[in-house]
Amino acid sequence: MTSRSAGSRAVSLPGDPPGGRRAVAVWATGVSVYFVAVIFRTSLGVAGLDAVERFHVHASALSTFSILQLLVYAGMQIPVGLLVDRLGTKRVLAMGAVLFTAGQLGFALSPSYGTALASRALLGCGDAMTFISVLRLGTRWFPARRGPLVAQLAGLVGMAGNLVSTLVLTRLLHGMGWTAAFGGSTLAGAVVLVLLLLFLKDHPEGYEPEPYLHHGSAYVRRQIVASWKEPGTRLGMWVHFTTQFPAMVFLLLWGLPFLVQAQGLSQATAGELLTLVVLSNMVVGLVYGQIVARHHAARLPLVLGTIGVTAVLWALTLAYPDRHAPMSLLITLCVVLGACGPASMIGFDFARPANPPERQGTASGITNMGGFVASMTTLLAIGVLLDATGGDYTVAFSAVFVLQALGLSQILRLREQAARRERERLVASRVETVHVPV
Repeated sequence: MTSRSAGSRAVSLPGDPPGGRRAVAVWATGVSVYFVAVIFRTSLGVAGLDAVERFHVHASALSTFSILQLLVYAGMQIPVGLLVDRLGTKRVLAMGAVLFTAGQLGFALSPSYGTALASRALLGCGDAMTFISVLRLGTRWFPARRGPLVAQLAGLVGMAGNLVSTLVLTRLLHGMGWTAAFGGSTLAGAVVLVLLLLFLKDHPEGYEPEPYLHHGSAYVRRQIVASWKEPGTRLGMWVHFTTQFPAMVFLLLWGLPFLVQAQGLSQATAGELLTLVVLSNMVVGLVYGQIVARHHAARLPLVLGTIGVTAVLWALTLAYPDRHAPMSLLITLCVVLGACGPASMIGFDFARPANPPERQGTASGITNMGGFVASMTTLLAIGVLLDATGGDYTVAFSAVFVLQALGLSQILRLREQAARRERERLVASRVETVHVPV
């Protein structure tokens, strides 16, 4: 290894960029694309009851919208990771922006349930290309020590997109109607596409990645197999799987119907509680990012604590003896659900140090797939159970505990193996570090 500055006491990690204002500007451009993608992704969460009336569907058919969108999203994660490693961030983000904008426009104009389904699938395909690209953009423009905070900030921006769909799109939907609200929102997609084409750059000058020399299915298999063999990648995936889905399911589709139909709240009050989940997510994301950046050993305690508290609050809410849980309990539940997103981001902090730079996109894709597979499974289970039980939300939402138990068992199984492998890598990197005299 050699230092980028002869006057430095110790060299930087290979390819470790300096960050700075230019990095912030470029990263902000990329993350704005993710911001809009999340607005489009979560727009159905505030329009679930309107969609039932527009397309004349029941609970399981309504859940199919989000399930298909997440199925496409989850299925695209590894291919997108490979594309990002091969083509770079700018090209993949541009493709994503085109696809999710077209999907949102199609959803606005859809005259039938079938065409609306196809539009959500297209939206999911474009959405799938955004977050992995933004993560890679962060690793290319900021030093590795900033990785946890930068990743949490990306998640925070995504929650801001959720907040926009909860506050703004709800008012547009009820004030302007379905087509005008969803169609008008596509202008945001067009704006961010122009911005990224004009201003986004994959990496700083002097920090170009190694040229892509590999082709064919053999390389793809090697990338996937090598990433999967790392216990840190698998641990990251199961952390993401177990922590993300309770809040995702709540915000994406079933939170509003649960609060209105099962808890007897007005749509306005239910919308405020959904907003509380988003605001809590943004605050907790900043806190978790700072803690993990300064205390790497805090990763697993934060994850396990979030899982445990989330399970307890859901159990208290669903098992409450009266017909409706008290508002104080619902508020506490929503605050705790806000920690699920930041906890899921810690999954990337297990996968990132387990893989070299040329596999970061692939490893992030595997990790990101976890939470969306869990969300998709839970969305389907809740919809089926609601139809089977005549709308019993207590039975339907009990599916949350099954997925949490599965994920928790895998986290506990992999934690020691991943920690041992990470220590080995840290020792190896210290041995390789070259100290340059002043």
